[in-house]
Amino acid sequence: MTHPLAVAFGPLPMPDTNPPRPAIPLPDELMASLLSILGPRGIVTDPSDLEPHLSDWRGLYRGASPALLRPASTEELAACMRLLHAAAIPVVPQGGNTSMVGGAMPDESGRQVILSLSRMNRIRDLDPVDMTMVAEAGVVLKTAQDAAAGAGCLFPLSLGAEGTATIGGVLSTNAGGNTTVRYGNARDLMLGLEIVLPDGGVIHGLRRLRKDNTGYALRHLMVGAEGTLGIVTAAVLRLFPRPRAEAIALCAVESEDAALALFRRFRDRDETAVRAFEYMSGNGMEMVLRHIDGATLPLSERADHYVLVDLASSRPDADLRGLMEAVLEEALEAGEVLDAALAESEAQRHAIWRLREEHPEAQKKEGASVKNDVSVPVSKVPEMIRRCSAALQALIPGSRPVPFGHMGDGNIHMNLEQPEGMDAAAFLARSHDIMDCVNDIVRDLDGSFSAEHGVGRLKPDMLAEWRGGAELDAMRRIKAALDPKGLLNPGKVLPA
Repeated sequence: MTHPLAVAFGPLPMPDTNPPRPAIPLPDELMASLLSILGPRGIVTDPSDLEPHLSDWRGLYRGASPALLRPASTEELAACMRLLHAAAIPVVPQGGNTSMVGGAMPDESGRQVILSLSRMNRIRDLDPVDMTMVAEAGVVLKTAQDAAAGAGCLFPLSLGAEGTATIGGVLSTNAGGNTTVRYGNARDLMLGLEIVLPDGGVIHGLRRLRKDNTGYALRHLMVGAEGTLGIVTAAVLRLFPRPRAEAIALCAVESEDAALALFRRFRDRDETAVRAFEYMSGNGMEMVLRHIDGATLPLSERADHYVLVDLASSRPDADLRGLMEAVLEEALEAGEVLDAALAESEAQRHAIWRLREEHPEAQKKEGASVKNDVSVPVSKVPEMIRRCSAALQALIPGSRPVPFGHMGDGNIHMNLEQPEGMDAAAFLARSHDIMDCVNDIVRDLDGSFSAEHGVGRLKPDMLAEWRGGAELDAMRRIKAALDPKGLLNPGKVLPA
């Protein structure tokens, strides 16, 4: 069972103001060579067909490109990359185009070719004994989930864009999501990769081994590199047994500290049973109840803090209901939990998850908001929420903090909603101040300015301050070694 998140976001903090230039056509000889490799279905140049690929879905950026390449095989892609490398043509890989940080956007120069692997969408192998799936980069995440389920297995990566995001994209961005607390990020769900390098070389690394100490783990360089070092064309993915027992509860808790204490109770009782543990503030829940049709609170009273507890087990005899009730009873007696509602049916499970899923859409309907995707050590989450909320309210009196997200892995979306009645544009003009306010506290708590959204084109300038010195220098050396011409997804991740 998966619980995709709603991902409709409101006004954006830093829209791109540079108008794109007209695309610069590729040389005739190069186009002829590419056409001979890809065929007519493999090259898109018509402006109307290119249009959906020239802007990101958040509206941050709009670029220009002479062509979209759509290879149908690794061999076709490698041949194209050799030609483009020789001609010094920049290439921007684009999966489902669901990046939160403009990571799959061509720039405004009109020189950068877009690369889509949507035609490479086969599941090459699925082995329920090895518990592995070999999927090409263009396979949509939901398709991979369904294929695993059809074989009696589980591919657990679950996120809001899973109906659009592709396997190549989620690996290149090391996507997170709801179930990271149990299964890890995309990196943890990958055993091997097939990779095309910027010069057209191919790394044949589709190994299904759990143990393989044979030199540098090049596959891990590619995961999270956002397509700047190589192009993932296929992956060996880890599968898991399907859950046979589930229990889900919505709890009103006394404070941020009480929420963390409840997480520790469940973790200490049975860490393997905790599939998700999500925090929501009273502000966020009020917006959901106000703006989302059909949303209802299954508790007797409103609260300032809530958590969603999702337990799952592959054991058919797992008494997760008993586990849930026992832990909640302890927490109630300790004063940590004020009230709780346990789902009694599949419909109730979905209704509880919907209260969490609809937070972004409710914020959008409430007005302008600024998003902060940050992480801190799990032990520091309550302090981060408190300090950021107080600092943001002091920065912009009347503003409403809306923290929510994955308390179990330390990733909270520390969002801020505009004050009631304030002009939206005036509020968004303070976006940099708001993000700096949050980031200063997160850095003090040894956290990260980007937990699961990545760096992309939006945040490279932050990297020097957060990952400068020898660490950033090492990143630059790796980039220079694998892509000396700087042609693969230029302008992303690393600061100019």
